[in-house]
Formats: sequence, structure tokens, C-alpha cells
Amino acid sequence: MKVTPTIIQDEFIGLKVKVVNSTHKGYVGIEGKIIDETKNMFVILYKGKKKMIPKSISVFHFYFPDGTIVEVDGKLLVGRPEDRIKKKIRRIW
Repeated sequence: MKVTPTIIQDEFIGLKVKVVNSTHKGYVGIEGKIIDETKNMFVILYKGKKKMIPKSISVFHFYFPDGTIVEVDGKLLVGRPEDRIKKKIRRIW
């Protein structure tokens, strides 16, 4: 998979994810499958339980089916999923 800035426009439901950093240390290390997404939260299936993780205070590792691992700051993902997919990405370079 080619990793580009448009990665934040992808659909994340169904992907494996791990919280690698957060201002709330209780969230760090939570790993599982994303089963739902809201404007400000990911709902992750972790050890058979649903965990709600705020996007804005966390950094995530997303594991794509082809083996690619991408680290994304959750602040870039805040917003309704349907609006985030439509949003234009401003390139800095």
C-alpha cells in the first residue's frame, strides 16, 4: 500500500488498531478492531469488550490488510467519518 497524506480520508472501520500514545495513560496499549467511529471517538473491540477511545488525545497505529502499519495523530481524524472522507487535503510541500 502506498502511504500518502490522503490516508486520513480512508475508511477505518474493520481495521486493526493500537493506541501507542495518549494523554490518558489508561488508553495506551489498547489494541483491537475498530467496530464503530463517531466524530470524536473510535469504538474498539478489545478483549471482547467495547472501548471508546477519544481521537483528539491519542496517537494510533493502523494495521492495513497488506501488512502496512501507519502511525496517525488522532487530531487529524477528528470529524464525522463521512465529512472527513470528502475533505480536501492541503499539502505542505
